[in-house]
Amino acid sequence: MTVLATEQLNGAAVRGRRDVVRNKRRLLNAAGELLREDPKNASMPAIAEKAQLSVATAYRYFPTIEELHSAYLHSVLVNVRDYTLASPLHGTALFEDVVIRWVKLLETYGPAMIQVRSKEGFLTRLHADDDVIRTVHDGWERPIREVLRELGVPEDRFDFALMFYNALFDPREINDLLHNRGKLSEDEAIHTLIQAYYGALKGMAAG
Repeated sequence: MTVLATEQLNGAAVRGRRDVVRNKRRLLNAAGELLREDPKNASMPAIAEKAQLSVATAYRYFPTIEELHSAYLHSVLVNVRDYTLASPLHGTALFEDVVIRWVKLLETYGPAMIQVRSKEGFLTRLHADDDVIRTVHDGWERPIREVLRELGVPEDRFDFALMFYNALFDPREINDLLHNRGKLSEDEAIHTLIQAYYGALKGMAAG
C-alpha cells in the first residue's frame, strides 16, 4: 500500500470517529430536549428526527431506548465526577460544594433525568457495576468518604452512605424541594437537606 493510500485510510478513520462522536452527541442532546419538553413522545424515532438522523443510525449507536437513556444520564453524571476530581477542597466543604454543583446541573438536566429512573434499587445496581451508578460512585466517593471521616462514621458504611445520598439528592426530590420550599431560600433549602444527610449518617453510626 502506498503512503498516499495509507494517509487516505487514516483520514477516513479519523472522520469516521468524528462522525460517531458528533452523531452520538446529537442524539443525546435531542433525547434531553424531548425528555424535558415532551417525555411521553420521546421515542427513538422522535429522538432521531429531532437529531436529524435516520432511525437506523440511532439504533446503530444505541440498540435500545434504555441504552440511550443510560448514556444521557452518564453524560450528566460525568460532569459531577470531573468536577469532584478536580476540586482542591476537603471534608464537608468538598461535599457541600459538590452538592451545590449538582443542584445547579439539575436546574437544567433534572426534568429529563426524572423521566429515566431505573426500576432496580440503588445497591443492586451498585453491586452489579451498572455504568450509571459506577459514575455516581466515582463522582461522590471522595466527598462522602471525607464526610464519613470528619463525622466519625466508620468507612465500611460507605455503600449505605452513598445509597442515602442517592435517596436524598435524587433529581426528583431536589426538583420537588426547590419548587415547594415554602419561605426558605434556595440556599437555605439546600443547607437543610445537607444537614439532614449529616444527621442520617450520624444516626447510622450510632446504630
